[in-house]
Amino acid sequence: MAVSFPDRMLVTGGAGFIGSNFVARAVEAGSFVVNLDALTYAGNPDNLAPLAGNDRHLFVRGDILERDLVLGLLREHRPSALVHFAAESHVDRSIDGPGAFVRTNVVGTFELLEAARAHLGGLPPGEAAAFRFVHVSTDEVYGSLGPGGFFREDSPYAPNSPYAASKAGADHLVRAYHETYRLNAVVTHCGNNYGPYQFPEKLIPLVALNALEGKPLPVYGDGQNVRDWIYVGDHCEGVAAALARGRPGEAYNFGARGEMTNLALVHALCDRLDALAPPAENRALAGRVASYRELVTFVQDRPGHDRRYAIDPSKAEAELGWRARHGFDEGLELTLRWYLANRAWCERIAAGTYRRERLGLAAP
Repeated sequence: MAVSFPDRMLVTGGAGFIGSNFVARAVEAGSFVVNLDALTYAGNPDNLAPLAGNDRHLFVRGDILERDLVLGLLREHRPSALVHFAAESHVDRSIDGPGAFVRTNVVGTFELLEAARAHLGGLPPGEAAAFRFVHVSTDEVYGSLGPGGFFREDSPYAPNSPYAASKAGADHLVRAYHETYRLNAVVTHCGNNYGPYQFPEKLIPLVALNALEGKPLPVYGDGQNVRDWIYVGDHCEGVAAALARGRPGEAYNFGARGEMTNLALVHALCDRLDALAPPAENRALAGRVASYRELVTFVQDRPGHDRRYAIDPSKAEAELGWRARHGFDEGLELTLRWYLANRAWCERIAAGTYRRERLGLAAP
């Protein structure tokens, strides 16, 4: 699939994991990107290091809750699209502190929509009609699946965590602004992303870094919760496809048909690390284990832990001409090689406020 980007975009959350991967691809393709990020704990300027000195990338530190700031950027730079990645995104953190998720994910999305509406009201009709708003959401808004079936775009919403509920609220606002104000908006949903620059509170980097340091590898509950994994580059291409070809008012699900239990994923990661960074050569292990699998430790389950997610990407494949290009084995290999080659990035993250401690144990 040929990936194309608008000439000029405003991207929110472009210093985060998925956002920075998207911005890098857009700039490489020739797009001018105004990148708005508040640089909270998961927004990392180091993620943008490959773009240093590139005059097609303008970084602005600021909060999506600041409507006047967003409106000023829209009026100054006249982008033809706004791609909205900015979000509080970790379920465990939403259990500990749901207020931040409501403020950023619900109220912040509302402020963006209002800024876009005000901006479009002052544009010539043709320019206003060409403007696109893409809201990047999650499969977690659909709740939990049983042993069979898949999430489709018409699946009912049934969020089970404060994070999922806040993203569901934002989705509904975007849809309402399309229906009420005719905003040219599209909503996308995806499975669990993995790849370079992912903040180490998420499962794959958390397990990889713990393994390399000889620490326990935490697996929630019985390890049989199922997630549908997608390589971040494939997801970014999906967002670009929705931006270019998505029908206004529609939603699109992006998945790679990569269902896997959490325990199977951790075992696959350990097996790959056994080959890439053999335990016998890892000083942190001091000969304690022959395989990283021996570090797996089952821990107390997360409150309200959804049992299974699985995405049907057929609509995106048929309407957008998109398809995930990386199988899980290939994507995991690329990801682990990146973390092994970028230990300095990992160490700078660990020197901040998050040291891979357990989160999300607040009473339900």
